[in-house]
Amino acid sequence: MDTKAFKRSLQQSIHYHRKGFGHEAEVMGVMNTEYQSSLIQKIRNNNYRWQQGDITIHLAEAFGFCWGVERAVAMAYETRQHFSDKQIWITNEIIHNPSVNQRLLEMNVGFIKIIGENKDFSVVKQGDVVILPAFGASVTEMQFLNSIGCTIIDTTCPWVSKVWNSVEKHKKKNYTSIIHGKYKHEETVATSSFAETYLVVLNLEEAAYVCEYMLNGGDKKLFLEKFRNACSEDFNPDKDLIKLGIANQTTMLKSETEQIGKMFEMTILKKYGPVELDKHFMSFNTICDATQERQDAMLNLVEENISLMVVIGGFNSSNTTHLQEIAIEKGIPSYHIDSEKRILLGNRIEHKPLTQDLVVQDNWLPNTPLTIGVTSGASTPDKVVEAVVKRIFQAKKM
Repeated sequence: MDTKAFKRSLQQSIHYHRKGFGHEAEVMGVMNTEYQSSLIQKIRNNNYRWQQGDITIHLAEAFGFCWGVERAVAMAYETRQHFSDKQIWITNEIIHNPSVNQRLLEMNVGFIKIIGENKDFSVVKQGDVVILPAFGASVTEMQFLNSIGCTIIDTTCPWVSKVWNSVEKHKKKNYTSIIHGKYKHEETVATSSFAETYLVVLNLEEAAYVCEYMLNGGDKKLFLEKFRNACSEDFNPDKDLIKLGIANQTTMLKSETEQIGKMFEMTILKKYGPVELDKHFMSFNTICDATQERQDAMLNLVEENISLMVVIGGFNSSNTTHLQEIAIEKGIPSYHIDSEKRILLGNRIEHKPLTQDLVVQDNWLPNTPLTIGVTSGASTPDKVVEAVVKRIFQAKKM
């Protein structure tokens, strides 16, 4: 399918909107009230540190709402105001933050439910307004919504769209898109829908497995079983790993994306030689600036004298998870929570260890002077960070 032509046609439709509706100032006033925090701004102004008693909070120098997230939420607010008498849906969560999504539910914005592994679009009717979230929607979803006569509000982050453009370039030259991401993540699902041939690799280990197959061959059946949910239909590793383009889920760990790209480049060099490199390999910089800034700030923060780390964000937020990974790699006790409600009475905390389910940790705050590092994912409002900071200061009194 010519996905580029479809997108161009969709964008020319009178039922497609990618900008606001003239209520920007009013909406930003509401959002500032609901999501900004005077305390967090004070801490920023105080060199990102705040002390009460024997606890010092040390904030990362970049955290919380990014421009793309703020834009998506603002467009959702504007959409509700502009189409006050319409049924409004979002194809998934607008962003990966429970408090923001709950607020939209309170504004009578519906979320398409997932039944099994599929979204139930049967509730959407002609004339309804449907918001595409910050991480985008698949071509199939956009086609369906367009075909039944919905008004489409596209809040897809421009950084995500940039990745889609890279994938289109791969497809134009018959390259396979190697996508560094989580194959179930909505953004990666959307990105892969623009590719003709693709393979999703989660990490360096999977990338190394693919590179080994490229150089030395292997068990094709085993390869396809390993990537059965993470590749295009009829993928054939013996013919589809000859010409490669690199893409990524924008919220993945920057350093890992770069390493994976370099690994495939070196593999192509070994197999075809430097003269043939450009005929077999394409790579564009599609790492999101905001993701990179938050990861760089976290890398700086873990070099400080930190007693423990609190990472705030939705449990399904990829960029938040990668901030957690940085603390873990440094050996700092780290707690991923999604709100202040996870900090419990009796010096206990309910948190999500990496790749595990929620657990409750007793005595998480040692009875000594502490410097607690705090950061938050790109979908987390400052108001939530404020609530967590206040709760930490109260914790020893609870």
